[in-house]
Amino acid sequence: MLDIADELHRWARQGRPFAVATVVATSGSAPRQPGAALAVDGDGTAVGSVSGGCVEGAAYELCQEALRTGETVLERFGYSDEDAFAVGLTCGGVIDILITPVRPYGAEEPGRDAAAESEAPAAVITTALAAAASGEAAAVARVVRGPAHLLGHALFVRPDGTATGTLGGHPDLDRTAVHETRALLDAGRTATVEIGADGSRCGEPVTLLVESSVPAPRMIVFGAIDFAAALVRAGKFLGHHVTVCDARPVFATRARFPEADEIVVDWPHRYLETQDLDARTVLCVLTHDAKFDVPLLERALRLPVAYVGAMGSRRTHLDRLDRLRAAGLTELELNRLRSPIGLDLGARTPEETALSIAAEIIANRRGGTGTPLTGAHTPIHHDAPTALERVGPVSAA
Repeated sequence: MLDIADELHRWARQGRPFAVATVVATSGSAPRQPGAALAVDGDGTAVGSVSGGCVEGAAYELCQEALRTGETVLERFGYSDEDAFAVGLTCGGVIDILITPVRPYGAEEPGRDAAAESEAPAAVITTALAAAASGEAAAVARVVRGPAHLLGHALFVRPDGTATGTLGGHPDLDRTAVHETRALLDAGRTATVEIGADGSRCGEPVTLLVESSVPAPRMIVFGAIDFAAALVRAGKFLGHHVTVCDARPVFATRARFPEADEIVVDWPHRYLETQDLDARTVLCVLTHDAKFDVPLLERALRLPVAYVGAMGSRRTHLDRLDRLRAAGLTELELNRLRSPIGLDLGARTPEETALSIAAEIIANRRGGTGTPLTGAHTPIHHDAPTALERVGPVSAA
């Protein structure tokens, strides 16, 4: 839902009632992951997607029904269901969709209690949409499975742990939910969490969908070379905030990297030491010059970032490893280095090389093997977060 926050926040500010269908659970070869959403307003305007086309029509109708009834409902679509087959979910997966009506700012009915209204799921959702649309780091947790009277209740949680709303059950349920939600927010992840209705790990289970909205993950490209220009474009396409850093002012210019978010003229290792990085950060070292690479990688490989890759031939890579060992890095630290950078695509041009690097970054993030899907028996859609993804913001200093 938060990935379409800009449009939904605009609807909310205009006082337009709408309903949101959100993917809350998947299994098998489901085309969209939890958090994907389709929203429909009172005029029938739609935005977003829950299935890449498979069940859009059914979700659209459910949203219209929710606008009429004002009720939150949970629906399941799967390959074995006649209704799902009829609407086109033939990919072999199963998806659960939560449909929530939202009556936003300016659309409240006269006579409603203002304090109670602020705790209502619709008010919590509109608050979360406003935060996400403004670029703030925030998360919303909603009950997607459990006691019927709790379904759809929501909590909005900020990075400092302050929260708005209630899940409608035991007070300890809210407190536990805030802790769980904050942990996922720190890692920038959207996922489901199961806790007890009384806030413990026992008792009647309650499943929460936690959606996190965080600033774009960072990609820092070290080395202002022609390959870097292509990688900047690939990084932007993948949704990264991209910085180019090089110690040579003649090369690190806006004219050469018009699509970069930032261009920094500084020694790479010195710049890295000034940055607050998180576990989603991607570091791409394209300088393949020992005087830049070694001091930079000596620091980068000791940071809990998502990816560290370095360009260079195999001979350059072996020489670089020897220099890093001499600088005191352990084999465990050296094993984090992706070098030569990228997947084996036979790439030659800067654009092809950027594609191979981007592919490796995605495979590293999602747990992919990089092998062709043809003839393979690996899942098409999967996500294997590493321990690093669960680490909060860290300082490079």
